Amino acid sequence: MSASAFVYKLLPLLRGRCCGKLLLCPARTTVRAFSCTGDRSQLHRVKGSGALTGKVDRFGGVTVNLADTGLPEDICESSFSGLLKDSLVQWKADGRVAVWLRVPISLSRCAAAASAHGFTFHHAKDDHAVLSLWLGEGESRLPGFATHQIGVAGAVVDESNGKVLVVQDRNKTKNAWKFPGGLSDPGENIGATAVREVFEETGVRSEFRSLLSIRQQHNHPGAFGMSDMYIICRLSPITYDINFCTQECLRCEWLDLTELAKTNETTPITSRVARVLLHGLRQGFDKIDLTMEELPAVYSGMFYQLYHRQLPPTLKS
Repeated sequence: MSASAFVYKLLPLLRGRCCGKLLLCPARTTVRAFSCTGDRSQLHRVKGSGALTGKVDRFGGVTVNLADTGLPEDICESSFSGLLKDSLVQWKADGRVAVWLRVPISLSRCAAAASAHGFTFHHAKDDHAVLSLWLGEGESRLPGFATHQIGVAGAVVDESNGKVLVVQDRNKTKNAWKFPGGLSDPGENIGATAVREVFEETGVRSEFRSLLSIRQQHNHPGAFGMSDMYIICRLSPITYDINFCTQECLRCEWLDLTELAKTNETTPITSRVARVLLHGLRQGFDKIDLTMEELPAVYSGMFYQLYHRQLPPTLKS
């Protein structure tokens, strides 16, 4: 869910308004007042350290997850505002340059309190929103939230006969041949997405070989106006029998690459990649492949995937 959509869902809860008018509910007001009174006694336990606790990152910021701070579930805005005010004083004294505030939807009233201290929405997901506040000097240097979606397609090439697996989407305005594919899931590697999508759409099992091309398109209508990255991978078939998904596809065939490169019943990117694949078949796939190698990240100790043209063995070490 986008941050703006989250705000629209949140406003009736935060503002207590309906159709632009203030809701007047004596019983609700009484409960709210009682809740605030109860919060003050509960907050003494939370405020023992004088500030909300969080994790300090290597850039000098602090991340606070309200779900882990022991806040009373019925804490009111004014009580949380006071606690946050004390916390900000402490963080500034500690030299923190930024605060990331993760607010679970059950504590959404805290977002309104945080906004009074300068916090703004950074992003939102299913059950929480993240607000941020820059405390350092000058303009904010905080990174924006991810603004791209990643689509991955798999060109499954049968090298024995020069054919490639293609589909026609059911939900497209033009029934053009294209490579099967779809959106990459969070945390999913590009090659894994290609293999998964090919199997889900066609029933053919395959394995990843290389990255072939990347298309970048901004203000994509299918990506909520965000930027879209469309990646095509080369795959090798493990099975060959087609059992395509009739909900997503109208047709699915093994098509000769020469025909795919010439036909008008395809998309420009599919036609171009078909010619790239023909060149690989004739001259060797090492001429077109961007192969993947896992390397360790310097700072995190985690591994990442690097895609590049193959190096001669003497240059790999």
